[in-house]
Formats: sequence, structure tokens, C-alpha cells
Amino acid sequence: MPELPGRRLVNPEDVATLVFDWGRIRFLCEPEVTNAEHLTVGLVRLEPGQGHLRHNHPGSEEILFILSGEGEQMVETDLEERGGEPRTFPVRAHSLVHIPASVYHQTVNTGAEPMLLLAVYSPCGPEDVIRALPDCRVAGAGERWALGVGR
Repeated sequence: MPELPGRRLVNPEDVATLVFDWGRIRFLCEPEVTNAEHLTVGLVRLEPGQGHLRHNHPGSEEILFILSGEGEQMVETDLEERGGEPRTFPVRAHSLVHIPASVYHQTVNTGAEPMLLLAVYSPCGPEDVIRALPDCRVAGAGERWALGVGR
């Protein structure tokens, strides 16, 4: 009996880790892994005091769900070309942040422990841009992260 391509179950240690100075990302759901057509899901770890700089994902919405830790989230009020202004607010475990397509945003871990979050992009595409960043290093699958997620 034929099966659809892609994995139906993915554990964090099953996929490669993208390593940056500010933290790590594991794409658990993306075209390469699950054959997803409309969304990408990444497990993100931000180290204490670290975060990613202001950026956007042209054409893709993003959901951030904070799994653990605390931080400061900035989301601009509109597209840059329409005069969007930064709005910053605290986030903590179980907070959900919606970032409209192409809107600039930034997340910083303000806590003493690593901050874990789930990033969901729709449509797919930001994962390719993130992999192409000059400071991206790829670590093989198998490494386990602390804090229970990815253990």
C-alpha cells in the first residue's frame, strides 16, 4: 500500500541543529522532513541574555509559542513601508505571539535560563533563509537539549 512521503513522527534529536551565537534551531516540520507544503515548525533555544536581531520573513506569518523561560518580544505595528513602529512586551512560558507576514520583530531572552519556543511559519520558506545566514553552523542530529524539551 503506498504511503505519503515524509515523516509522521519527528523527535527533536532526529533532525540537525542550526547553531548561531544567540542560540539554536531545529526544524521539526518542513518540506525536507515531513514533506509539509504549507508550514514550517522549529524548536528554538535562546541562551540567557541572547536573542535574534530585528528581522522579518517576507510573505510568511509566524507564531511563537513560549515553552519555557521569559523574554522580551518586539513586534512592529505594521509593515515598515507603512510606518510600522516597534511595540515591546514581556513574554513567558505559555505566551503566544502572532507576527503578521513581513512584519519586523525580535525576541530576546531576559531570563537566567535558556528560553525554549516553538516557531511556526506559514507558508514555508523562512527555514531556507535561516540556513543561508552567514553565521549559521549545522550540527548533526542526535544532540539532546536541556530543560526537558529535546531530552
